[in-house]
Amino acid sequence: MPAAQSEHIQQVLPGLPDKPGIYQYFDENGKMLYVGKAKSLKKRVASYFNKDNHENGKTTVLVKKIADIKIIVVATELEALLLENTLIKQYQPPYNIKLRDDKTYPWICISNERFPRIFSTRNVVQDGSQYYGPYASVKVMNTALELVRELYPLRNCRLALTKENIEKKKFKICLEYHIGNCLGPCEGLQSEEDYNESLAHIRHIIRGNIGEVIKHLREQIQGHVSELRFERAQGLKEKLEKLERYQARSTVVNPAIDNVDVFSFVADEKSAYVNFLKVNNGAIVQGHTIELKKKLDETDAELLDLAIAELRSRFSSQSKEIIVPFAPETEMPEIEITVPQRGDKKKLLDLSQRNVDVYRKEKERQELLVDPERHTRRILQTMMKDLRLTEEPRHIECFDNSNFHGDYAVSAMTVFKDTRPSKKDYRHFNVKTVEGSDDFATMEEVILRRYKRVQEENQPMPQLIVIDGGKGQLSAAVTSLEKLGLRGKVAVIGIAKRLEEIYYPDDSIPLYLDKKSETLRIIQQIRDEAHRFGITHHRKRRSKGTIKTELTDIKGISENTAAKLLVKFKSVKTIRETPEAELAELIGPAKAKLVAEYFAGKA
Repeated sequence: MPAAQSEHIQQVLPGLPDKPGIYQYFDENGKMLYVGKAKSLKKRVASYFNKDNHENGKTTVLVKKIADIKIIVVATELEALLLENTLIKQYQPPYNIKLRDDKTYPWICISNERFPRIFSTRNVVQDGSQYYGPYASVKVMNTALELVRELYPLRNCRLALTKENIEKKKFKICLEYHIGNCLGPCEGLQSEEDYNESLAHIRHIIRGNIGEVIKHLREQIQGHVSELRFERAQGLKEKLEKLERYQARSTVVNPAIDNVDVFSFVADEKSAYVNFLKVNNGAIVQGHTIELKKKLDETDAELLDLAIAELRSRFSSQSKEIIVPFAPETEMPEIEITVPQRGDKKKLLDLSQRNVDVYRKEKERQELLVDPERHTRRILQTMMKDLRLTEEPRHIECFDNSNFHGDYAVSAMTVFKDTRPSKKDYRHFNVKTVEGSDDFATMEEVILRRYKRVQEENQPMPQLIVIDGGKGQLSAAVTSLEKLGLRGKVAVIGIAKRLEEIYYPDDSIPLYLDKKSETLRIIQQIRDEAHRFGITHHRKRRSKGTIKTELTDIKGISENTAAKLLVKFKSVKTIRETPEAELAELIGPAKAKLVAEYFAGKA
């Protein structure tokens, strides 16, 4: 930062108020770089300039570019949050979170005219019409439209139904009237008052306030019955039944949960994803998911704050209660914030969480299809951060031991390259120097053999070694790496099965990764693959071992002879019970005599 600019910033900082508001950073050309909100402008802005280097490199670069600071003081944190969201959308500063939402979603429009029409549109025109939405699901919107059209026939023509035109009888009823889709306001067959009463009910239905409509219909039915207008009462009863069926299908939790916003959250290295559900009378009436592209080192609470402000603004929500997975950073007066642990509200939050997880996985799937390398880089970057590595673990090797009551000890090594199995690089190890069931000594031998050969043949070393086991197995592996002069040159971790704890050398406190994290999923996958690969080889060894102990222990009987007997007679028990003459037909009289005498001696 030039000295003149630095001097200007130092003059601005002391004058900042200790009040909530918005701060805006500009470069030397007057371009807005960043806009942020603060509970205390004085403390928040000063935090950018009280150290030379920030943990996030982008923040360090941003601070060097700042030539001027402007602020807007507001009354509350919530006002600051809403203003921040507005300015980000208006100016799109390069260092701010980017809201990813490329679609134009449909709305339900009630037109601004006499005898208003109701229809769907993707273009919101400021002409006084009323718009409801946006709807993330066209199917949900169409279901609502079909219901209101079935219950309340409204016109769909574009005729100018002014009072004068109707009185002059300029229009004639059309086919829509004859098939029951319209009640003929063009010829004065339906009054404006009756038409507007239907619209009032429709507005309630679209907003999800079906209970209000049901209550009103019941009152009307009772009134018609008391006045003996049974035909009118029957017509309204049919509407009531349709509404109740619709409400029953829509309700996902307790209908007492009314006018509530639900937000769920998930984040990775590059983005955060927030799902929004609008709930009225226990039914979801709107749903939407957005992606926020991170720019600086934003906290989860900051990201959730911005998403809440954006989604409530976009959907014109006035709900007095929001359900969230954790408390937002910003205080929201007159809004009840609920972090449910159980019950119906927790079910709603879980449903929202499933929605955001599905959205994220679909984005990842699309990313994998379009740009596989980018998808791989993102996962590797996440693993590097989660596991505190100094480089991306593009080449990972994992080891798992198997034995049977101390016999036939084997070890398996599986290899992942760029997060995917590289099966041509898998290896089996038959343990040579260890007797009995000593898992630690087995691990020490196998690691020593593997990486001694890697050194001798100048093969590439992995960026990460994964040991299936806890502190003991990990220490054994580190002992071998130390003998080879590799300790500290390659990252090595242990994973204990019971709680999926991650252990590091010389650290008794394990690391616990999020159970849903991609990093843990990759480690579990390579560990499970090593276990599967090792068990397969171990079973083969045990099978061969059975031949040896039962038949090849007989002096003069080779493995080939033993195999020939088992192929013919299927089991050692059958061989024991077979007459010597019958055995002789297969392996000759001399060997048949040896087998018969062996089993006779064991009888």
